[in-house]
Amino acid sequence: MSETKKVEILEQILGSPSHSGSELLFKCPFCDHHKKKLSVNIAKNAAKCWICNWSTPNLTRIVKRLGDYSQISLWNELCGIIEIGEYDKIFQFENEVLEDKEEVIQLPEGFQSLCNRDKSLTSLKARRYLKERGITNEDILRWKIGYAVSGEYEGRVIVPSFNNDGKVNFFVGRRYDDSDWSKYKNPDVSKDIIFNELYVDWDVDVVIVEGIFDAIKAGNAIPLLGSTLKENSKLFKDLIRRDPAIYIALDPDAERKAEKLIKDLLNYDAEVYKIPVPDGKDIGDMSHSEFLERKSEAKLIKDTDYFLINKIMGI
Repeated sequence: MSETKKVEILEQILGSPSHSGSELLFKCPFCDHHKKKLSVNIAKNAAKCWICNWSTPNLTRIVKRLGDYSQISLWNELCGIIEIGEYDKIFQFENEVLEDKEEVIQLPEGFQSLCNRDKSLTSLKARRYLKERGITNEDILRWKIGYAVSGEYEGRVIVPSFNNDGKVNFFVGRRYDDSDWSKYKNPDVSKDIIFNELYVDWDVDVVIVEGIFDAIKAGNAIPLLGSTLKENSKLFKDLIRRDPAIYIALDPDAERKAEKLIKDLLNYDAEVYKIPVPDGKDIGDMSHSEFLERKSEAKLIKDTDYFLINKIMGI
């Protein structure tokens, strides 16, 4: 009876399915292919699209992401999920009108782009620094990286952040000659942003990292800019509202921060994976291929896993 009701809810959300053995085939809402290629297995509580490869180990994610409040509530009841209050929070995020508190700023005085075909000789040191860090020309183009030849940011690589309107709302300045004790220098504006939101693809996996160079190596990634991620922050709300699979890739020395972040995300039934990073290794020091290898080893974290780990660590 429960499975029949679940199928009815999925049909309300995804439309009429075809049958293939023990699986149901729906049109995939994420790639909108004209054929029914989203394979759903009620017994295994899993789904996968054979066109775009979108998948989930928990059908609740489809209902939560695409269903309305009544459909989610009934699904939770059928699945024995009693933490309805948490879903109230999610709907609060869904329906909340977020105030645009982001400041629009200018790139620093003396900024020169490294994306131009013809580069000045003054860019040599900046380009050498980026090359030593494993930053490719493709990375420079994607992240619109530049450097400053004068002003208070002189001698720094500049990585700008663009909001959804394509306007600069933040930037990171990193010295490339290590002649100053202060390696990083950022503008005096709020960090409550989604760094480079303009280029984030919410329909695929999103990686959460600490710093900007970690994000460059990780691909579709968002840096925390060294800060913690609070539940009332713009990034946290969008992670819950848009509901991608979330991969946590913080450096080993930020393990406590990672644990807190994972716990908070699990409270909202997010699909969270933790990427293993060995001691003494930073994401920013990895090559793209090495990071992808580490990502392939990431484990899905469930509530029981998380609290068991915490219990063991507390012994």
